[in-house]
Amino acid sequence: MSLLILHTGGTIGMQPGPDGLLPAQGLVEAAVARLTPAGLSVRVETFDPLVDSAEVGPRHWNRLVDAVLAHDGGVIVTHGTDTMSYTGAALAQALAGIDRPVVLCGAMHPLGTGGDAEGNLQLALETAQTGAAGVWLAFAGALLPAAGLVKQDSQEDDAFRSVDLPAPGGPFRPRRFAERRVAVLTITPGLPVPALRAALAELDGAVLRVFGTGTVMSDPALADTLAEAVARGCRLRAVSQCENGGLVPGTYAAGAALWRAGVENGGGETPEAALARLWLDLSD
Repeated sequence: MSLLILHTGGTIGMQPGPDGLLPAQGLVEAAVARLTPAGLSVRVETFDPLVDSAEVGPRHWNRLVDAVLAHDGGVIVTHGTDTMSYTGAALAQALAGIDRPVVLCGAMHPLGTGGDAEGNLQLALETAQTGAAGVWLAFAGALLPAAGLVKQDSQEDDAFRSVDLPAPGGPFRPRRFAERRVAVLTITPGLPVPALRAALAELDGAVLRVFGTGTVMSDPALADTLAEAVARGCRLRAVSQCENGGLVPGTYAAGAALWRAGVENGGGETPEAALARLWLDLSD
């Protein structure tokens, strides 16, 4: 059996520097050599330069998809935690139906500091060898489906949970992210409609984080702005600002403007999952 580790960067492969943590060449490779059982072949491909997860985006997702497809065994992706939820959603959807495990792995503390990194990497190695097919996150002693990851804590080792999202159907069809202008926008009390209109004018699609089960302010200018954006071809998909429960169109009249305008119902999707879905739909 042969495993591939794609080391993109992140805290797991950093070491202390004069101004804070910095990427350290060879740290992940040395840890893999220590943790890999005899008889298992593991190849590490390291991004050059290493990437802070704050910089990770569609071109990196495409690079990861291509690397996974070029390898015929299990794959581990070491990655920073700040955008792990976005990459998890992106890979889970772009590789839906894959026949082997793809395991995301990161840490809240670097390797060699007595923190969580070694345990997370060990779990990722075990899962990539014998785990179920699909895209997963190995973190804090748990294996989480990557499609609906939520980073729930910026400090504690148990930093992630996973929202249960329905698996995409159909045959395995790898997908990639085209150059599109897509963003997550949050509707807030008092949001100036001209600011929303200006943002939507620059986008091909947007995920709207709306209130509760699917409501927004009862402002005719807001309704017109959403309808105008959809009419010109800007795809809009709504998700709830609540972490659980999702959207239920028709529950409140205050949400009617969304659905009349042609905004799509993201149901119980996380913003990250909705963003990946919208981006891939605009890329096909």
